[in-house]
Amino acid sequence: MKIRVKIDEQTYDVEVGDLNARPILATLEGETFEVWPAEESAELSPAAAEPGCEPTLAAPAPAAAASGPAVDKSKAVQAPIPGVILSVAVKAGDTVKTGQELCMLEAMKMKNAIRANRDGKIANVLVSSGEAVRHGQVLMEFAD
Repeated sequence: MKIRVKIDEQTYDVEVGDLNARPILATLEGETFEVWPAEESAELSPAAAEPGCEPTLAAPAPAAAASGPAVDKSKAVQAPIPGVILSVAVKAGDTVKTGQELCMLEAMKMKNAIRANRDGKIANVLVSSGEAVRHGQVLMEFAD
């Protein structure tokens, strides 16, 4: 489904996949993002679009990951949007499950939980609370 989203005075065309799937795939300006709604439910209700509902984002799908030198994309967790890291929920050596919150990123006055896109062990955490990050920047890496 295609939707038009207006943020401040800028309008974006977003293509959204199956709303009942987890993660939901959303394509914006040719880049695909995995979206993990904060409230898990069988169906998306109108209440989910009300103020106070905080969308959560995972790293971009592998096909849409930004290119960068000497980074194994299969092991990298990248910033899906530019913003500021509010908190980091894991440390090197932690074992995480798919969908588990790794860190909280604030972008455009919205808090976005960056979640693990797979099970694994965290090898490196490359960001800290208060750090500004750019789109595609590697936030952390998986060991395997």
